[in-house]
Amino acid sequence: MTPDAVTVIEGAHVVTGDAGGREYGSGHLVVQQTHIVAVGSGPAPQSYQDAIARGEAIRVDGSGRLVTAGFVNSHHHLNQWITRGYATDTTLFGWLTTLYPIWARLNAESLYASSAANLGWLALTGCTTSMDHQYVYPSGVGDLLEAEITAARDIGVRFHPTRGSMNLGQSDGGLPPDSVVETMDAILAASESAIDRWHDPAFDAMTRIALAPCSPFSVTGELMRESAALARARGVRLHTHISETLDEEAFCLEKFGLTPPQYLESLGWLGPDVWLAHCVHLSDEAVSRFAATGTGVAHCPTSNGRLGSGAAPIRALLDAGAIVGLGVDGAASNESGRMLDELHQALLVARVRDGELAMNAREALALATMGGARCLGRQEELGSLEVGKLADIAVWRIDDLAGASIEDPVVTLVIGATTLDRLYVNGRAVVAGGELLTADVETLARNAAAAAASVRPAGGSVPWT
Repeated sequence: MTPDAVTVIEGAHVVTGDAGGREYGSGHLVVQQTHIVAVGSGPAPQSYQDAIARGEAIRVDGSGRLVTAGFVNSHHHLNQWITRGYATDTTLFGWLTTLYPIWARLNAESLYASSAANLGWLALTGCTTSMDHQYVYPSGVGDLLEAEITAARDIGVRFHPTRGSMNLGQSDGGLPPDSVVETMDAILAASESAIDRWHDPAFDAMTRIALAPCSPFSVTGELMRESAALARARGVRLHTHISETLDEEAFCLEKFGLTPPQYLESLGWLGPDVWLAHCVHLSDEAVSRFAATGTGVAHCPTSNGRLGSGAAPIRALLDAGAIVGLGVDGAASNESGRMLDELHQALLVARVRDGELAMNAREALALATMGGARCLGRQEELGSLEVGKLADIAVWRIDDLAGASIEDPVVTLVIGATTLDRLYVNGRAVVAGGELLTADVETLARNAAAAAASVRPAGGSVPWT
C-alpha cells in the first residue's frame, strides 16, 4: 500500500445511506484506490492503523466532520452557467423564448468555460456525479459534447452527459425557433456516434451517455420512439423533461389528447431505463404508473420555484415506491447552482405542499445520494458508503460557527448551514480544506465571465425580463 492509494478517515459522524440506515457517531471510513474497503464504528481496523504508522496510508482527522456519500445531480444544463440572470420574472415558456436565441450563440469554447465553472461549483457544494442535458446544437460551432466531457474530466467529477435534441421548431408547431433545431436523421446519427465514442459501461466508469430528446413541445413523437429504440438497442438510458408546467399539460391535451405522462407511455417512454425531469403536475394515476414501471424522477425544487412552476408531489411518489433523485437544473433557472441547497429546498417544498411530516432531513439526503444514483442506474456503485462501492465521498464541517450548536449532524447539513471540507471522486481528492484542487477558481470565473459576454445579445442589450 502507498499513501496516495489508502485514505483513512476517523472520528467522523458517518452516515452510510445503506438500506439499514446505519450511522456511526464516531466512525471510520477507509478508501483504497477507487473503492471503499471499510466503514464502521470507532477507529479503523488495526491493519490500517499499522499502515498509517508505516507511512503507507494517509489518516484524515474526521473530528467535527460529517461524512456522506457524494451528491448525484440527476438533472442539469451546464451551458446555462453563462446565461444566468435573464428573464427572472417570467414562467417557463417566456423564459425559454428569451433564452433560446442566446443559447444559439454557444460554441465549443464558451460551453467548455461554462461547464468547467459550473462543475467546479457543483463539486464545491458536494456533487461528485452530475448528468447534463445539452439539447441546443447550433451548426458549425465545434463539438459541444466533447467540450463538456473534457471539462468534467478536468474538474474530476463523474459525468453522465446526455445527447439531447430538438427537432420540432416553431414552423412545425413547436416552441423553439427553427434556428436551434436539427433533423431527426442528424440527431440519431449524432446520438449513435456519442455512444460509440464516449459511453463506458464499466463499474467504475467516469463517463456514461444517455439519450435525451428535450420535451413534448420541442421534439416529434417519431424522434421519441426512434431515440428509445436506439437507446435500448445500445444499452443506454433515456431522459426528458415532463409535466413541468400547466402550459405543457394544456399543450399535450390539445395536440395529443393525452396528459404528458400518458403521452410518454404511448411512446414507450416509461420503464426502469428512463428518468424524467421535474414531474411537477402529476395525477395519482401518473404517480402509480411511474412507481409500477420503475421510472425515475429528477426533482428540481429550486428551479421549479424560481420559474413558478409549482411543487412536485414527492411524498406521494415516495409513498408509492417511485425512484426520486434531486437536480439543480440549469443555472439560468437556479442562479445559485448549489447542489447542497436542493436538499434544503426539497424538504421545505415538501412540507409546504404536504405538511410538516412530508419529509425529514434523512429523506432529503437520500434523494441527493441513493435517489440520484438510482435515477442514473448506478445504485450498485454509488449513492451510499458501503464496502465495495466507489469512493465518491463528501466530508462536511459541522463544528464551525454555522453548525457547532446544532444537535443532529444531518439536520446541520440539510436544514442548518455547513460547508464542504473535502470531496473525493473515485478515491481522488477533488476538494480539500474547502478549496478546489483541480482548477483555479479565479480562472474559472474569469473564463466564464468572458464566455457570458460572448453570448450576450448583439448590441449589449440584456432582456432582464
